[in-house]
Amino acid sequence: MGLSPSKQVNSSLSNSNEFNSACDSAYSHCLSLTQHAFEGVLPYQLLTASKHIHHGLLSLPHPPPLVVKWVPHPPSQAQVDSAFKRVSRCHNRRSKEEEEEEKEEKPEVIGSNRFKEWAVVLYASAVVGNAGKALLSRVPIGVAGIAGIGAVTGSRKDLVGAAIGVYALGVAASIYLSLSG
Repeated sequence: MGLSPSKQVNSSLSNSNEFNSACDSAYSHCLSLTQHAFEGVLPYQLLTASKHIHHGLLSLPHPPPLVVKWVPHPPSQAQVDSAFKRVSRCHNRRSKEEEEEEKEEKPEVIGSNRFKEWAVVLYASAVVGNAGKALLSRVPIGVAGIAGIGAVTGSRKDLVGAAIGVYALGVAASIYLSLSG
């Protein structure tokens, strides 16, 4: 299990030809919406781009299992903005004077490489976030069921505790393994 879930998902998405193709298509779509007036995508277009990527992935004959299972709906505006902020922090290591001069001159434009990086961060965080939600919803239900059966049957506490531990570990392992793509 060496890699953390987010690194595993990042790697799966980055190495996916389908995901890269969907990113290229969304990038081209956004450029055409602005009639190629800019050298890249504008930040306000990212929600549209996210929806375009999602639709492109799910319309494939064999869509990526990560997206099908963990991202059934396009990411929200909050997720899009959060991913953009994370990617922007890595790229904006300039002085405040340079930033102010740049803002006055032209709008922020997102190039092809940065766009793909944003898309990977966006979809990886959506996959990992939804997997975490699944874990948090599945474990308590199963634990309650095991504890209820243990109480009804009059089983020993240590036996019920062990069963709960094995169940929780199994659910966590199942979700982790499903993140491998």
